[in-house]
Amino acid sequence: MATAARSPEADGHPEIPHPEAVVVRFAGDSGDGMQLTGGQFTLSAALAGNDFATFPDFPAEIRAPQGTLFGVSAFQINFGASEVDTAGDAPDVLIAMNPAALKTNVIDLKPGGLIIADAGEFTARNLAKAHYDASPLEDGSLGKWQLVQFDISALTVEAVKPFGLGNKDALRCKNMWTLGLALWMFDRDRAPIIQWLKDKFAKNPVLADANIAALNAGHAYGETVEIGQPGVVASPRRHVDAAPVEPGLYRTINGADAAAMGLVAGCQLAGVKMFFGGYPITPASSILHALARFKEFGVTTFQAEDEIAAIASAIGGSYAGQLGVTSSSGPGIALKTEAIGLAVMTELPLVIINSQRGGPSTGLPTKTEQSDLYQAVYGRNGDTPLPVIAARSPGDVFDCAIEAVRIATQFMTPVILLTDGYIANAAEPWKVPDMASYTPFPVTFRTEAQEGGFKPYGRDDKLARPWVKPGTPGLMHRIGGIEKEVDTGHLNYSPANHQAMTDLRKAKVDGIAAHIPDQDVCIGQQGGKLAVVGWGSTFGPIHQAVRRMRAKGHDVSHIHVRHIWPMPSNMGELLKSYDKVIVPEMNTGQFKTVLRDQFLIDAKPLNKVSGQPFRIAEIEAAIEGALG
Repeated sequence: MATAARSPEADGHPEIPHPEAVVVRFAGDSGDGMQLTGGQFTLSAALAGNDFATFPDFPAEIRAPQGTLFGVSAFQINFGASEVDTAGDAPDVLIAMNPAALKTNVIDLKPGGLIIADAGEFTARNLAKAHYDASPLEDGSLGKWQLVQFDISALTVEAVKPFGLGNKDALRCKNMWTLGLALWMFDRDRAPIIQWLKDKFAKNPVLADANIAALNAGHAYGETVEIGQPGVVASPRRHVDAAPVEPGLYRTINGADAAAMGLVAGCQLAGVKMFFGGYPITPASSILHALARFKEFGVTTFQAEDEIAAIASAIGGSYAGQLGVTSSSGPGIALKTEAIGLAVMTELPLVIINSQRGGPSTGLPTKTEQSDLYQAVYGRNGDTPLPVIAARSPGDVFDCAIEAVRIATQFMTPVILLTDGYIANAAEPWKVPDMASYTPFPVTFRTEAQEGGFKPYGRDDKLARPWVKPGTPGLMHRIGGIEKEVDTGHLNYSPANHQAMTDLRKAKVDGIAAHIPDQDVCIGQQGGKLAVVGWGSTFGPIHQAVRRMRAKGHDVSHIHVRHIWPMPSNMGELLKSYDKVIVPEMNTGQFKTVLRDQFLIDAKPLNKVSGQPFRIAEIEAAIEGALG
């Protein structure tokens, strides 16, 4: 995490070129520390005042075979002096630590982009693992890019030789050597990274000193070999100015940390404690890890033996008077489905976070997708409606988590909050909010029976039933999954009662639309030739694509939906004001189908299920096609 006070002013560096934004990708083996390297480079971007977005991309295997194509781990960052909404379409710079990293990533590099390769790893054995017949560093196949190659491994070993490390431990420092070179390339201060290394290895100062030496050696190498001199390669050294921002306290944040903090903030605004029941699953596990640090805010975390026990314990927490929360990814949500129905039947508040990943089954554990929308909106037995909210970015997860807590506690219903693998792992700058600007929504527990006797399924003006802590004198009532009788909650199988209770539960959820904001237009105006409608993490590429197309004079607007179910009251009227609607989403057209179902509009899909986020250019091409 980087935390810094920011002001709009930035110092100039006229001797170094000033691009608007740069995209850098670090790629290597899953054991090469690329995520750590990228994370610390992100720290430098944050402290320099850049706007940025990151995209960590790593293999599903815990430790894939070294040097293999499917074992490549990559980290991409787009940082700039203006608004950044995506991790970038194509890298300007690719730092490849071995042949496999080069082969799997070079195709994405911009023509004329810079490749920095660790030549020491391009051995015959590693080339064979990457299915190269000859070294691409020597056969001319990389001619359309700029290439700089040197033996990073050997240079690292030489740099840390004074510290007496074995060869294996010495090579573990090469990610810091690489980071040092990257810091030199972009005119970044090493001091914060050096302090981080001292803190990280406080119990082993030899390792701290070795990594610092490697960092400094990589930084010095950029100067001493003058890799930007004429005839070597076009100067890779450049300075990216700070982005203009509102003054305030900023920090880096990813979706998992934002979810945890948003849940805590929501419970504080509601005046309740939180019980989190979870089970480890990629990429949702980080929420459990983050919440475990917030015990002082009345948070109890419980790692259950399986997904079913996790949600059952959370429902028990809600029954006992705390807000139950659980999280998972698609496969785990499938296991939780029956218990979600129990929470709907008992009408207890519950927040369920789904960090979506590629499916079906185990699918693509470390890749991103939006293919659980049907599961969230429709995926339970019986008529089992519940609200669904989707976050659009890591920072947005904070407010969406608060909104999920508000709806769950005010309407006595489970709520599903959708994020995905990209949002969960990606990072962006986030202005720490003033919590005094948030309106509290304190819950009220029923403590005594009303006139005429206690009605556990009697309803208020929002159709929410009362929340009663067990053991409250005179308010004992039945709980469970069998159909409840209107008002009393007794067991009742009669046709008329089931019709009435089904209608009431549906009306309660439908009525939430009156308590959420109208749908806005992110860019553009109401009505026109084309609306690009998105949800979730497609926000960034849609936003940039629409902005670029409008700059070219095209009549196109961007609408991004947070409240997936129920949707805002003005949604139908808004969509019908456009001649055409396209819906980019990382599935085979699920939200498009929901829009067609609800509003009878001819929404057209733009689908991608590769495990990777949309590129801006893909959406630009779709806009051109729709307007053509």
